[in-house]
Amino acid sequence: MKTDVEAVATGTTAGATNRREQVGWCIYDWANASFSTIVVTVFLGPYLTTIAKTAADSEGFVYPIGVKVAAGSVFPYAVSLSVLLQIILLPFLGAIADYSNRKKQLLALFTYLGVLATLGLFALQGTNYGLGVILFLLANVCYGAAIVYFNAFLPAVASPDQRNSLSSIGWALGYLGGGLLLALTLVLVSQASHFGLTTGLAVRLSLALAGLWWGIFALITLLALPSSAVQHSPRHGLGNLVNGTVQLRNTLSTLHRYPQTLLFLLAYLLWADGIHTVTTLSSQFGQEALGLPISTLTTVILMVQFVAFFGSLAFNSIAKAIGSKPAILVNLLIWAGALVYAYRFLETELQFFIMAAVIALVLGGGQALSRSVFSLMIPVGREAEYFSIYEISDRGTSWLGPLLYGLALQFTGSYRIAILSLVVFFLIGAALLTRVNIRQAAHEAGNAAPARV
Repeated sequence: MKTDVEAVATGTTAGATNRREQVGWCIYDWANASFSTIVVTVFLGPYLTTIAKTAADSEGFVYPIGVKVAAGSVFPYAVSLSVLLQIILLPFLGAIADYSNRKKQLLALFTYLGVLATLGLFALQGTNYGLGVILFLLANVCYGAAIVYFNAFLPAVASPDQRNSLSSIGWALGYLGGGLLLALTLVLVSQASHFGLTTGLAVRLSLALAGLWWGIFALITLLALPSSAVQHSPRHGLGNLVNGTVQLRNTLSTLHRYPQTLLFLLAYLLWADGIHTVTTLSSQFGQEALGLPISTLTTVILMVQFVAFFGSLAFNSIAKAIGSKPAILVNLLIWAGALVYAYRFLETELQFFIMAAVIALVLGGGQALSRSVFSLMIPVGREAEYFSIYEISDRGTSWLGPLLYGLALQFTGSYRIAILSLVVFFLIGAALLTRVNIRQAAHEAGNAAPARV
């Protein structure tokens, strides 16, 4: 185990090898997986689509604030809008956290605002799709903000050589935790009549359970994480909001000094957009394009959680063998191949299971490696700012993908064309990644790089 001096020399704060802090950090992936799995990936998309269709006119359209929207596009558009809000808010929130030395407090604040909004989804029923959209917007924005602060702690709890492993373990625990809760909710929904419940009520209870899970396990993280080590002096007595905004302006004006970081970030935003659009809308695709019932869809997602647990750990081993960058490239090519398969060959329930298993193997591995690689490229003291930009297209918060998917669906009426359109995110992202020099990016940011990148 490294001493504090050695930890600082490798680009981390004192106490980075503290086992308690590392375990506590990983637990937050376990905690927040309930929202990304139960709410975003599995239940809310199909359920909100059903409610929107109930509220739709004879041609299948609803009219939120007077705008004509296909009922099937309500959820994709809601995802897109939630991320547009994050694009506006998260960079400021990240800068404020870095300046004010309140990452931990802000992590708690946005975690429990998100928890409350998720619990509120229990009230979603009838034709009130508008309530569902509003609560989802609040919950997803708060989820994105909380993830910014959570990710920003990675350099504080792990040295450069530890980050791939710690990030991969966190992602793996997220899939395991999400899988266990999904198993419980799957029983609840599939056996609803045996519990004296309607399917709709069982889905609403599942959404509420996701909020409870997130809130309860987040307490472990908040008790374990350290406080930020960097403390800034106030400028002219102005508040943290103004000073954080000034810092953000300074950061944006100096981004050109880190060209490799910018190139990696652009590549990541593209492929993460594709990944999270697929995972967010996969249940809707299975329901509408293949006619699969929600019980089958939840079974598939349950299987994905446990396969992804092993896939996350496996890609950490692959990165150790061939390097992080080649491992991510392999990951992206598999994603692109899976989407082509879904467009051209996917017909049966069995094929849906097989394709889902392949996706599960690459689902968390590339994202875990991306998170740890990006942490190497961030100047010290700017972690929340940079991770706020990173988070814009991280888990379930993509906006271009859902927008493209929704437009393709609305103008073609084909879910297969909509899913195929997402291939461009993986191919362009991979092409950009081939031009990134990770070691140079770490050097530009003033950080040490691990032995193999």
